Amino acid sequence: MTGNTRRLLPVFSLILAMLLWASSFVALKLAFRGYHPMQVIFGRMLIASLCFLPFIPSFRKLNWRRRDLKYLLIMAICEPCLYFLFEARALELTSASQAGMITAMLPLLVAILAWSCLQEQISRQTLLGFSLALSGAIWLSLAGETSSNAPNPLLGNFYEFLAMVCAAGYTVSLKHLTSNYPPLFLTAFQAFVGSLFFFPFLLLPGVGFPLHWETTPALAVIYLGTFITLGAYGCYNYSVSRIPASQAAGYVNLIPVFGVILGILILGDSLNLWQWLACGLVFCGVGLSSYGHRTPVIQPTT
Repeated sequence: MTGNTRRLLPVFSLILAMLLWASSFVALKLAFRGYHPMQVIFGRMLIASLCFLPFIPSFRKLNWRRRDLKYLLIMAICEPCLYFLFEARALELTSASQAGMITAMLPLLVAILAWSCLQEQISRQTLLGFSLALSGAIWLSLAGETSSNAPNPLLGNFYEFLAMVCAAGYTVSLKHLTSNYPPLFLTAFQAFVGSLFFFPFLLLPGVGFPLHWETTPALAVIYLGTFITLGAYGCYNYSVSRIPASQAAGYVNLIPVFGVILGILILGDSLNLWQWLACGLVFCGVGLSSYGHRTPVIQPTT
C-alpha cells in the first residue's frame, strides 16, 4: 500500500461512515413505522452481534489489559447505549433538520475532550474549519423547509445535544483504545454490550417482543444492524485509529449535508440556492479542518 493510499483510506472511510449514518435517519423513520423504538434498537444491536460471531476466536488472541476495561465500558455506555436512547427520543420530539444542526456541535466537543484527555493539539486552521463547517450546518438547517412533526423541538434538541455529549465521550475513549485493540474488535464490543443493554427494555410494558413481520420496517432494521452498526461504526473506528480524534470528528458535519442529498434521491426533496451554498460551506470547512492539525495553536495541558 502506497503512502498516498494510507493517507487517503481513513478519509474515504470517514466519508463512507458519514454517508451511512446520514442514511440511518431514513432507515430509522421507516423502522419506527412498524416497531417500537426499543425493538428497533435492540434488533439492530442483535443483528450486528450475530455478524461478529465468526470473529470471536480471533478476539481471544488479543493482548488484553485489565486497565482498559473501564475505557471499554465508557466507550460502549456512551455509544451505543446512552447515545441511542437520547437519539431515539430526540427524533420523536424534534425535526431531522434541527437534530442535524445539533449534530454539528460534535467536532467542537470532541476537540475539547481530545485536547484535555488525549493531549491532542488544536490548530488555528482546524478551528477555522470547524467554524465554517458548523456555520454551514446551521445555515443548511435554517434554510430548509421541513415537513417532519416536532411536538417539542426545544426538549428534542436538548436530547440531541446529550447524544452529542455521549458521542464525544465515545470518540475520545475509542481513540485511547485504538492503540492496543483493532477497530473490528471495538465495533464488536459495542454491538455485544448494546444487545445486553437494550434487551431489558423489551420487558417493559408497551414494548415486548415483535410478534409480526412488516417487510419495509424489518428490512430497515436489518439495514441498521449491518450497514450502520457494523459498516458505519467499523469505518469510523478504523479512521479514528489512523488520524487524530478531533480531526475525524470534523467529518460529522457532512451528515446533515448527506441527509439532504439522500432526501433528494430517495424522498424527492429539493434544495434551494441557499441550501446548496450551505452544503458547499460545510464541505469547505471539513476539508480545511482535515489538514489543520499541523500548526498547533492550543497546546494540550500536561
